[in-house]
Amino acid sequence: MLLVSSILGVTTELSWVGATMQQTVPWVGTVRIEFVEVTPERVVLRLPDDPALRNHVGGPHAAMIFGVGETATGAVTLAAFASTMERATPLPVRSEIAYQRIARGPLTAVAALGRPAEDVIAELESGTRPEFDVDVTITDGEGRETTRMTVVWTLRPSR
Repeated sequence: MLLVSSILGVTTELSWVGATMQQTVPWVGTVRIEFVEVTPERVVLRLPDDPALRNHVGGPHAAMIFGVGETATGAVTLAAFASTMERATPLPVRSEIAYQRIARGPLTAVAALGRPAEDVIAELESGTRPEFDVDVTITDGEGRETTRMTVVWTLRPSR
């Protein structure tokens, strides 16, 4: 699994993102989320199928679907804004989710930063508390799109 990307012309190894999230967000390890790809612009996560996490119709429970999607948005936020962590805390502000069909099997969540990280950082540096969208598409084990969601994040300046 290659987790190397380039931002602003600097190559950065990002395997620490998954390990950090598993340590700081115990649920991530509990449900065994796999970090397939991590870049500052896009993250791909996989949630294995587990009968203990299913709903009444045999698919992953809505909480699991939301959870893998929100985790993907957090991972791309962490990767994109790692350089700001000493002066700002990333926090989700609000989310919207659309369940389009019943999911079956393992889930794959692909999250993409909605605008350039440089623009968000410039807002932070200007004294504004920036907000930015992270869009997610979730597919099931058959490769069918089952869910779309958007999570709006902010970088709250440290006090």
